[in-house]
Amino acid sequence: MPEPINDFYAVIPAGGIGSRLWPLSRADAPKFLHDLSGSGQTLLRDTWDRLEGLAGSDRISVVTGRAHRAAVEEQLPGIPDKNVFLESEPRDSAAAIGLAAAILHRREPDVIIGSFAADHVIRVPHLFDWAVRQAVETARQGYVCTIGIQPSEASIGFGYIKKGEGIVIDGAPEAALVESFVEKPDFDTAKAYFADRSYLWNAGMFISRADVLLAEIEANRPELHAGLMELAEAWDDRERRGPVVDRVWPSLTKIAIDYAVAEPAAAKGRLAVIPGHFDWDDVGDFASLAKLNSHGRHNDLAILGENARILSDAASGIVVSQTSRVISLIGVRDIVVVDTEDALLVTTSENAQRVKGVVDALKLSGRGDVL
Repeated sequence: MPEPINDFYAVIPAGGIGSRLWPLSRADAPKFLHDLSGSGQTLLRDTWDRLEGLAGSDRISVVTGRAHRAAVEEQLPGIPDKNVFLESEPRDSAAAIGLAAAILHRREPDVIIGSFAADHVIRVPHLFDWAVRQAVETARQGYVCTIGIQPSEASIGFGYIKKGEGIVIDGAPEAALVESFVEKPDFDTAKAYFADRSYLWNAGMFISRADVLLAEIEANRPELHAGLMELAEAWDDRERRGPVVDRVWPSLTKIAIDYAVAEPAAAKGRLAVIPGHFDWDDVGDFASLAKLNSHGRHNDLAILGENARILSDAASGIVVSQTSRVISLIGVRDIVVVDTEDALLVTTSENAQRVKGVVDALKLSGRGDVL
């Protein structure tokens, strides 16, 4: 096994509720605290395990909400207290990753950090390991680096990265500049991207020297940078931290790191990409969850739930059961059934992206009790 990278720190942003997976994923039990891949452990634990060989167990930090601290520490009993960075409220990925960068840079000025979401499924770990190691070598040369996934199909569910000309970097033979970012396309455009092969899925993984990442935030969002620096300066002083977080954190600009760092860096020729050749899924909705758990076989019915009682005849799709109810499906195709104690969802794979609209409607109606 290769040794951990001695100047590398892995950061796991563990936020959001995964609203397109409601009612399975809730505010108090977001999707990173579920086993959605059949591995026998949560997505968060899976993420930790694949990063441990790259960074070492004492060099992995988690950025999460205060409400999830106990659950995160239960899942990761080996994580040092100093490596749990708590948000008082969600402020999007630039604030979360920027906070980790600012704290770790203050502790270790030359550190390289890598940000990897807590709720993604990645298979073929040695290929993931190789991509990250290339990204770290690229980051050492002063680039912000991302890992883009080589598409396995013409998907309309992901944003894309247009890969440009290659960069000559020792230890990173696949490194290339990023030409542009592209939002989620329509199907015809996605087919063209898939055929082109220079377009990669944007998986939201970023690797950079902490000082380079912070310099990009300062150049593009100086008010956000100022707040992050103030937080980092007080962070390791237990008496000062709480009051500073309560005052500063809610005022931070709410913006994704793609817009605050990645796209401006690409425009300046300072963003690089490493193609990832491993299997990857962000488990963004029940359609992707069904595909993940039926191994891509569209005629299968995927069943999740320790005590699920399912009867099916000529049915396909996915059933998630958290109750003892018997669920019978006859002659339905691409069905999605999620049965919990206080909520039932029935839809189809085609309409799985619309589940977020149900969550938004429940918020407006004041039914926060089922969220």
